[in-house]
Amino acid sequence: MKTIRILLVEDNRILREGIAAMIDGEEDMTVVAASGGGSGTLAEARKLKPHVVLMDLGVRNQNGIRVVGLLSRGVPGTRVIGMGLIPSQLDIIEWVEAGASGFILKTATVDDFLETIRSVARGTKVLPPSLAGSLFSHVIENALKKGKGDLTTAVRMTKREREIVLLIAKGLSNKEIGGRLTIAPYTVKNHVHNILEKLALHSRLQIAMYTRNDEAS
Repeated sequence: MKTIRILLVEDNRILREGIAAMIDGEEDMTVVAASGGGSGTLAEARKLKPHVVLMDLGVRNQNGIRVVGLLSRGVPGTRVIGMGLIPSQLDIIEWVEAGASGFILKTATVDDFLETIRSVARGTKVLPPSLAGSLFSHVIENALKKGKGDLTTAVRMTKREREIVLLIAKGLSNKEIGGRLTIAPYTVKNHVHNILEKLALHSRLQIAMYTRNDEAS
């Protein structure tokens, strides 16, 4: 088996060096470069042509989502794995939509960490075990199998639910939304419950974040 070439993008220097040392200790994989992220990531990937790019979800402040998309489209044969301590469902939606092939929890065992890299390098799509069996995991796995596409279009909401989502994003309460749409507050509450289930989210704040990211894409 050929050696798996890995580009590591992690802004925490101590963690970056530790992960690199762990990977380089394996016979079938090697870190060809390690960086803290930034504008040079895409150019480095194009130059080195790694099989796998390990990218910390924390680099989203450096436009990590955009970099994932550019890597997926612009560096043939390179697969991206997101790394995070406790990635939210919203994080995973964004990264899958951008083209990531999998995720590694930073709380994973060394064996699971390394096996995820090997699996993704072979072409398998990998999600954290903690998501296995959840409704949300089925939505994500379906998107991964399709290769690409907008997850938001896969979530079917009624016209009323979409109206409420937009008003939640504007910061309106259930009572204010009811007044705006001329419906009872408890009816709004029922709609919000249905929206949370459909989007596999847990709070009104996550709905607002979901909507802002959807509009920005």
